[in-house]
Amino acid sequence: MIATIRGKIISKKPDSIIVDVGGVGYLVYVPLNLFSSIKDINGEVFLYIYTYVREDALSLFGFLTEEEKKIFTTLIGIPGIGPKIALSILSTISLDDFEKALWNEDIAFLCRVPGLGKKTAQRLILELREKLPTISREDRDPLFDDTLSALVNLGYKKSVAQEALEEVYSKGIRGIEGLIKEALKVLTKTE
Repeated sequence: MIATIRGKIISKKPDSIIVDVGGVGYLVYVPLNLFSSIKDINGEVFLYIYTYVREDALSLFGFLTEEEKKIFTTLIGIPGIGPKIALSILSTISLDDFEKALWNEDIAFLCRVPGLGKKTAQRLILELREKLPTISREDRDPLFDDTLSALVNLGYKKSVAQEALEEVYSKGIRGIEGLIKEALKVLTKTE
């Protein structure tokens, strides 16, 4: 299995590049953000590779970071998501926006990805929200996340619970018990 490639780019297309490694040209499918970052055709590139093997094909998919590769492999592990749709997701949505869409259950945002329908977007949300490698975001407070998780476990829809929690959190209330208590007050008023 090929894990990484370092070589000279000899050709590029919107969905793929050819990397010359010791005289052998490897066709590597890449997300659009990687393609757009390549300025020099004869420049050197280092990619993390996912080797996709089927009975009738052997394909290489390249990524600039291990995190992108992990997300790609997680995506193709979901029934109905193949490498093309997974690559399309990584090409269309930034990793941060993708995580936010999953977290906020934003089906409409996910459906912007070519080839991704409403049912598949719902499946992504259900299966990936907790499985995806965490994308580091400095603005996320673990206390907020824990409290939101507790409210969801109590049976509230995540988007509704998040709105109530944001309202309470903006008032400066801290501590998981206080946040839950005040959020439940807000939630019972809206029912």
